[in-house]
Amino acid sequence: MTSAVTTDKSARPGYGQLLRTPGALGFVLPGFAARLPFGMLTISILLLVQHTTGSYGSAGIVAAVTGISMALFAPVMGKLIDRRGQSAVLVPAALTHAAAVSSLVAFALLGAPVWALALAAVPAGASVPQVGPMVRSRWAARLEGSPLLPTAAAFESVTDEFTFVVGPVLATALCTGVHPAAGLATEAALTLIGGLLFAAQRATQPKPVARPAHGEKHASALSFHGLRVLIVAFIGIGAVFGGMQVSLAAFSEEIGNPGANGLLYGVFAAGNMIAGIACGAVAWKIGPRRRLILGYIGLTAAASVLWAADSMILLGALGLVVGLCIAPALITGYTMVEQLIPATSRTEAFTWLTGAVAFGQAGAVTLAGRLTDAHGSSYGFLVPLVATVLALAILLALRAKLAPKAPSRIVSSSKPAASKAPSTGVNERGLGHRVPVTVD
Repeated sequence: MTSAVTTDKSARPGYGQLLRTPGALGFVLPGFAARLPFGMLTISILLLVQHTTGSYGSAGIVAAVTGISMALFAPVMGKLIDRRGQSAVLVPAALTHAAAVSSLVAFALLGAPVWALALAAVPAGASVPQVGPMVRSRWAARLEGSPLLPTAAAFESVTDEFTFVVGPVLATALCTGVHPAAGLATEAALTLIGGLLFAAQRATQPKPVARPAHGEKHASALSFHGLRVLIVAFIGIGAVFGGMQVSLAAFSEEIGNPGANGLLYGVFAAGNMIAGIACGAVAWKIGPRRRLILGYIGLTAAASVLWAADSMILLGALGLVVGLCIAPALITGYTMVEQLIPATSRTEAFTWLTGAVAFGQAGAVTLAGRLTDAHGSSYGFLVPLVATVLALAILLALRAKLAPKAPSRIVSSSKPAASKAPSTGVNERGLGHRVPVTVD
């Protein structure tokens, strides 16, 4: 299961070496196609419902219901994936999602009331295929014990952010230049096609977890304290995404250039992607817990000045800085799952974090939508500020929960813990020698 990887002390594992992992491209490429729609969903709903109702508040409610539904059902899907396998869950999820989004589009175009659109949004959100966590689980399975695992986490964050660069821009172009429903129609089609192609890559998917013997109950990923702390941090990150989506759209309307929304959000997401690439290229000498806290402090500081932007250039520059600060926190959080959660529950753990982002995004979309309707876009930008401040306070108060309890938790059950401590050096995740380690 674990690929052979060179662990030369002088070498820094890079993206090229990562992608040469046997079987990697077979799931990376279709995985990207299946994840691109995730960056299109919320903004497409916002633009369609705002067009049909004339209210960002109403559009925010429908988008929020979608996000909350996804946040609640993503961990359920993750647990099913761990038990039954990725393909067995992904195929029906992709089919259901395409049908649910099509129904939501039909209701919106027929002028259905907001409550009906919100009801239609429930299955659309609940059925979002959790392709990102599935890809991360494949990397974790193939790179267990490898110094390439942090590089894989960075690569996945870059891939996620690339979808948030391309997705909103594509959705905005389709909704404003083709038809208000074109964004959601494209999202449904890409989800279906990409999901089926990814599900067909069965050779690299992790094996389903065997049922516990002798009546033992399998521990949920949520039972681990560290994951609960990470969930709070990721809710704050999701609030940044949601607040930015609504407030940037409202700002673009205020300046009389609706098409600028896609450009502004693309600059914000591009900053995130650039920082993600840089994070993957750096051989860190500080521990992940400290990196997470420092990254979150930077994110909070950057989000605190968005409300003051009064020009497109200034807002674009500030959005770029916010994007640059998100990636370090996201990448580190996902990487820490490997040291905090057993392999038998990692897909579920990844879906909890994905769901936390969606939940934060949903709440921010609702609040920012109401604030922008009542007071303008500058008030909508207060939502990311408040959310990150609260999340940072909790993160600092509970940072001790992010320390791994025991090395055995990240060692495969088939390998004794003693084998993980060769004289050549082991880093703080037990992944082999990458850099001299400074423990936080």
